[in-house]
Amino acid sequence: MPTFDQIFLLSPASCSGRRAALLFNEQAEFFLARKLREEGAALGDVFSFLSGLYFRGKLTYARAFAGMSNSRGAIWTITAGRGLVDPEAIVTLEDFRQFSQVPIDVAEPRYREPLVRDAAKLAGELLPGGRAVLLGSVASDKYVAILQEVFGEHLVFPQAFVGRGDMSRGGLLLRAVDAGEELTYLPVGSSVRRGSRPAKLPPRRPIKE
Repeated sequence: MPTFDQIFLLSPASCSGRRAALLFNEQAEFFLARKLREEGAALGDVFSFLSGLYFRGKLTYARAFAGMSNSRGAIWTITAGRGLVDPEAIVTLEDFRQFSQVPIDVAEPRYREPLVRDAAKLAGELLPGGRAVLLGSVASDKYVAILQEVFGEHLVFPQAFVGRGDMSRGGLLLRAVDAGEELTYLPVGSSVRRGSRPAKLPPRRPIKE
């Protein structure tokens, strides 16, 4: 039966590029590389390393506001080839290598089919007035086309994402957590998803203990 009034769907980090190469380097001795190689590491930690501020902002924000639903299983990460995965799930270097081999492309069955499968399951667990919050780019269809098909009007995104780059979105999310205020969401299907770049974010003020 339906369980959640709100779930968060986090777009993935790129599994290629300079930071990914550091994790693939079998001689790398920094903590996360050794952990991933020897015993596995949490998916959220790996993607936070790969994407830096952006993914860290998404995960921190989702953790802060998913708690309001008082439910586990309210945060999911889009992956290449594994559908939606709990960011706390342990992944190995081999899992990471498999992610890197699947293009994030709506025309790629290895990406699309697991995502449709898992999204459909989650859609069935949403309460009638529930929403699936996409924390990721809505200017492209690589996530939206699939998720909109499954969640319909329940798929929403932060209004303030429009026009912002990845790092700006990450900073925005961390500031929302600092303030303890959830962002305003709009339905993906009926909203303008592209716009001019907004003003630069003000410096983030340190939180007083």
